Amino acid sequence: MKKDSSWGEVASWYNDVVTGEGSYQRDLILPNLLRLMDIHKGDVVLDLACGQGFFSGEFAKAGASVIASDISPELVEIAKNNPNNKDVDFHVSPAENIDFLKDGSADKISVVLAIQNIEKVQNVFKEVSRVLRTGGKMFLILNHPAFRIPKESSWGYDDEKDIQFRMIDKYLSESKTEIDMNPGENKQKKMTVSFHRPIQYYFKILKNNGFCVGALEEWISNKTSGEGPRKKAEDKSRKEFPLFMALECIKK
Repeated sequence: MKKDSSWGEVASWYNDVVTGEGSYQRDLILPNLLRLMDIHKGDVVLDLACGQGFFSGEFAKAGASVIASDISPELVEIAKNNPNNKDVDFHVSPAENIDFLKDGSADKISVVLAIQNIEKVQNVFKEVSRVLRTGGKMFLILNHPAFRIPKESSWGYDDEKDIQFRMIDKYLSESKTEIDMNPGENKQKKMTVSFHRPIQYYFKILKNNGFCVGALEEWISNKTSGEGPRKKAEDKSRKEFPLFMALECIKK
């Protein structure tokens, strides 16, 4: 049964953002993720909530046998039409229902910048645990929960100290927030939903589904500011406040 997804309405725009020159997905997340995953020829990799399949095709290039799924038929259609993804097996399916895979059939699973947009995280991790072989790994990449909280975190600047700082209005409380994916455009707003959960939430739910965390990495921005009076402060703050958190989760 088809399920509605807010991502279908922004599919074309999102594809341009992810694959465009200078994107975090291409220049920051991809090289770090490939390093962490250490893909070997013949590895069975599931790209869960794959979006437009950008990472799926890269996993296939690295030698993996790749299966990929996403809830948005529009994004999956874009993925299928990309020649880089010709060897990827795509499915339209919510992340909590991957019944097209048998128990213990996957070696590695990636969930890139998606879990924060999914409500039923418990069901997702339960399914991931089912399809992973013992010792298999899930690689979870998300906006850093401590520093990037929808509508509850922002940048501030102290003129006296000449520093840029991060303001966090709240952290431990879970929240569900509508986000305008394309602000500033003179068009109808295109909204998606984002869920904030503290780091301990993920560790608890991973433990409850038979995972241990083998590694945690925090990735900072690879960009720098243009010339200006605040360039030094802005570049310094980029090195102190990570954008993304990466978890290597091992099925016990």
